[in-house]
Amino acid sequence: MKHPWLRHAALIALGVLAALFLSIVAFRFINPPFTTVMIAEKLKGYTFRRHWVPLDDISPSLPLAVIASEDGRFCVHWGVDWGAVREALDDGGFRGASTIPMQTAKNLYLWNGRSYTRKALEMPLAYVMSFIWPKRRMMEVYLNVAQWGPGIFGAEAASRYYFHKSAAELTRREAIMLAVALPSPRLRNPAKPSARMLRIAGAVERRLPILAQRSNCVLPQP
Repeated sequence: MKHPWLRHAALIALGVLAALFLSIVAFRFINPPFTTVMIAEKLKGYTFRRHWVPLDDISPSLPLAVIASEDGRFCVHWGVDWGAVREALDDGGFRGASTIPMQTAKNLYLWNGRSYTRKALEMPLAYVMSFIWPKRRMMEVYLNVAQWGPGIFGAEAASRYYFHKSAAELTRREAIMLAVALPSPRLRNPAKPSARMLRIAGAVERRLPILAQRSNCVLPQP
């Protein structure tokens, strides 16, 4: 390269990509100690509520409700649901197109807020993570890093904060309300749902029997 700064920039970019890839490999086996969203919350002065729990220590109703609410094709796509992307673009944006791998990538490495730049970064990260992580690991990480309110991260902290019980003890209705709160964790209170939340929760509950048959990648089938 003629300009040394171009070479330095290329080396920095390669270093960042290598670090991202190595962290994704590591998080297949090691629980992420923090996320970029957590760092942003800490800088705002919030105190963390977080306690990592294995997927087996979370009520099966919660991953099922999250699949029904957020990503109905979770078990069959490899990071991005292009059918949902096309539908969202037809509606004028990306709303509703985020898969669980994309949201996990956002929570781990990116930032909150809507932007095409963030979506463009989410997609390759979601593909790499989906290639390296099994579906159960993806769901486990997602449920432990997802934000459920200011400073509230993970299903266990959310369950204890909103319902005063462990994530293992969640009822189906409580799990549905937590799932419905995920798109707007700062505005939606699972313990005090608005009329709109209740309408969405009703739609999610009606989808549960169908999604239960399509969620064998995460939940054991009877």
